[in-house]
Amino acid sequence: QVQLVESGGGLVQAGGSLRLSCAASGLTFSRYTMGWFRQTPGKEREFVALMNWSRSSTYYADSVKGRFTISRDNAKNTVYLQMNSLKPEDTAVYYCAVDSSVLTQSRASAYDYWGQGTQVTVSS
Repeated sequence: QVQLVESGGGLVQAGGSLRLSCAASGLTFSRYTMGWFRQTPGKEREFVALMNWSRSSTYYADSVKGRFTISRDNAKNTVYLQMNSLKPEDTAVYYCAVDSSVLTQSRASAYDYWGQGTQVTVSS
């Protein structure tokens, strides 16, 4: 049974930083693309960042480029999202997800497994 558990969310002032973690179990973590998405009430889930299995490819949403960094430790079955220079508009529930296809995709519908989410709130 695949399980993804996010942690590291919280309340931070604008300009601050947070590091999210997502621990995976029940799958061969090193084989899959991992993604981060976020969602606010009433809106669709939005792509944030992804990294492929070999760490050779990363993609970011334009809104977070230069501020967020995705990384992964395949030995620890964990993917991270370092978020710097946070803005109030980054406030959302952040989810990690697994894409079990061989493609590298940013569509939420392409991801097969999801964590429960962690709340990030950025105050102005």
